[in-house]
Amino acid sequence: MYVDNMLIAGYSMTEINRLKQQLAENFEMKDLGPSKKIIGMRILRNRLEGILKLSQEKYIQKLLYKFYLEDSKTRNTLLGSHLKFSKKQSLQTDEEKCYMSRVPYALAVGSLMYAMVCTRPDIAHAVGVVSRFLSNSAKEH
Repeated sequence: MYVDNMLIAGYSMTEINRLKQQLAENFEMKDLGPSKKIIGMRILRNRLEGILKLSQEKYIQKLLYKFYLEDSKTRNTLLGSHLKFSKKQSLQTDEEKCYMSRVPYALAVGSLMYAMVCTRPDIAHAVGVVSRFLSNSAKEH
């Protein structure tokens, strides 16, 4: 349930229909049929094969444009072993501080956390590493 939207899922259509009937008796509601989207996530299903997938592809594309990364190269490894982040990389000069003041670092990391929690657990390690530097991020981070 999200604000005034509800998604009902279950193994038995009989039980789902029974629940919808009970809800309709107590609340004004509209049945919009099978869901294609919920809180920004696309729902993909193949009932014959028993497959249900959630996708945040459009959300990720929006993030790439929002943070001017749409031309970035794709990587198979999210956080290469050659990348070593530390507090020593924190901002030193006024030029670095000025540059980073224009970078919405915390917003970008928070946006990645949302994707991680909803559909992309594979990015958890990389997001965890970069989130350690929210209070004092540098260009390397």
